[in-house]
Amino acid sequence: MSLARLRTLPSEAPEAPASATGAEIFALAEAIFPICRSITGEGVRETLRILGRHLPLERREVPTTTRIFDWEVPKEWAIREAFIEDMNGDRILDFRSCNLAVMNYSIPVDRVVHLEELKEHIHTLPDQPDLTPYRTSYYAPRWGFCMPHRELAALAPGMYHVRIDSELKDGSLTYGEYVHRGETDREFLLTTHICHPSLANDNCSGLALLALLARDLSHRRTRYTYRFLFVPGTIGALAWLAANEDRVGSIDHGLVISCVGDGGGPSYKRSRRHDAFIDRAMAHVLKTAHGEKARLLDFSPYGYDERQFCSPGFNLPVGLFQRSTFGTFPEYHTSADNLDFIRPEYLADSYRLLMGAIDIVERDWTPLNLFPKGEPQLGRRGLYDALGGMKAASEKAMAMLWVLNLADGNNSLLAIAERAGLPFNKVAITADLLREHGLLAEA
Repeated sequence: MSLARLRTLPSEAPEAPASATGAEIFALAEAIFPICRSITGEGVRETLRILGRHLPLERREVPTTTRIFDWEVPKEWAIREAFIEDMNGDRILDFRSCNLAVMNYSIPVDRVVHLEELKEHIHTLPDQPDLTPYRTSYYAPRWGFCMPHRELAALAPGMYHVRIDSELKDGSLTYGEYVHRGETDREFLLTTHICHPSLANDNCSGLALLALLARDLSHRRTRYTYRFLFVPGTIGALAWLAANEDRVGSIDHGLVISCVGDGGGPSYKRSRRHDAFIDRAMAHVLKTAHGEKARLLDFSPYGYDERQFCSPGFNLPVGLFQRSTFGTFPEYHTSADNLDFIRPEYLADSYRLLMGAIDIVERDWTPLNLFPKGEPQLGRRGLYDALGGMKAASEKAMAMLWVLNLADGNNSLLAIAERAGLPFNKVAITADLLREHGLLAEA
């Protein structure tokens, strides 16, 4: 198998477009931010249509009541209007102003109720009294509203008109899929959840970044095949796994992407395998770029869709990449997770980190030193300064010495970079140079 690097396809894209910028990723996140999404429904389809302007997404539909392992696809949710009015007809809350204001998947209701009963159906955050929480009830028939606690406390006793014009109907669960074919059938899976409504970091940031990364990768020739999924959380990942059980054995690497637009972290949660190649690659990329700021977390069965791909029946090498980890930042699942919370520079950094991991996956190989007895003479090959006896060798020289010393046929370039404490890219360039000069071969 050839060691193809990420490169432009000369016959199809002689001038590949520049890589996505933070501003471009932010603009796409901004475009999809207002859409009311859930695990099913038109919000998901509208989002996929917008993402599909940047890459040829295939839309998959899974009918309601379809059995998926121990789960069942729920009825499709549609919502048209929702409000709370006092008896003077003044709107206390309006879904049109904030789509977090209705508990996601609320059943329909149109009643006049007393404030005390209404309070039983209102979710607030007493510790963050000016924020609206995000709440759902996907699998239990309930109705409810979400609002700032300060506004709830200000409501006068009395009767209120509550209306949620929603519908639970036969339909389907929708997700998007794009496959970039590589030189082999071995796969790198990248997936992000599409079910959250107007939450910028969780997860408009992940949707926008992954769509543009897929677009950019589509212009390059790769060794691996890359599969991109835009799926509703939990049920969407399970739906894809159920439909592709015969394919999962081809997945060598995988990442779940979310919360990639804020200034925290960055962080990486390892796969259930703990020491999969992707775990090592992400750890190396994050540590090289961010040092002690990078957070490396062990696997746990609680989190995002990595827990589905890492369930014991699949045990795939899939980790979770985020900046601030879920549940740890005060804006999480609140109205404060808005477009002011994410920044183009953090989106751009997340993009570079992911491309760095892809670069390692694409360029890694195992070298063999063809002159293993002693140190080969680098000077006569023009590879080493002829200044013997210097106490501190240059970084370039040290990279050559590390590669030659560890190129015993048992260490890949990533292993050498880890052992030497050098950036992977520097080790890869050095190994290519030594191979060109006849000092290395592929083991």
